[in-house]
Amino acid sequence: MESAPCEVLLIGGRSGVGKSSVGWEVAAQLRAADVGHALVEGDALDAVHPAPPDDPDRSGITRRNLAAIWATYRDLGCRRLIYTNTASVLGSEEGLFVDALDGPRVIRVLLTASDATVEDRLTARERGSELEQQLRRSAFMARHLDRHTAPDAQRVATDGRDVRDIAAEVVAVTGWRER
Repeated sequence: MESAPCEVLLIGGRSGVGKSSVGWEVAAQLRAADVGHALVEGDALDAVHPAPPDDPDRSGITRRNLAAIWATYRDLGCRRLIYTNTASVLGSEEGLFVDALDGPRVIRVLLTASDATVEDRLTARERGSELEQQLRRSAFMARHLDRHTAPDAQRVATDGRDVRDIAAEVVAVTGWRER
């Protein structure tokens, strides 16, 4: 018996835009609607130091870990994945999901926010020595994502909005409640 094709919702955006918060709220709304899914925070898949010499950007680690986690979820009957990671919405990243999830339907959402909003959020969140680095990297990634995000991505602004409203917009993009 052939299983239904899987689908992956990629939630990307610069640091401080709200990817994790929106991802968790999307999962909560889908749970409330009894829609099966799994949630993976992409940043947790390659959190190892130092990087292996043969995998300096940790892409191999990410691919292996995602494939292993997805195999477990797939064996449980899951066919929908919510994946949060800054660069996940870039067309160049699609190979990760094609390989690890065996050619899923890909839904991309790029979350956006102003520099002021992101600075407020990162300042409230970062308690260590990396705030300035996070702010610089976030500004760079905002420009990079604006130019290079796959053209089929839905852009969703997060400035001044409640996470529940943002997540509801993202869930609507998937069409998962209707099936």
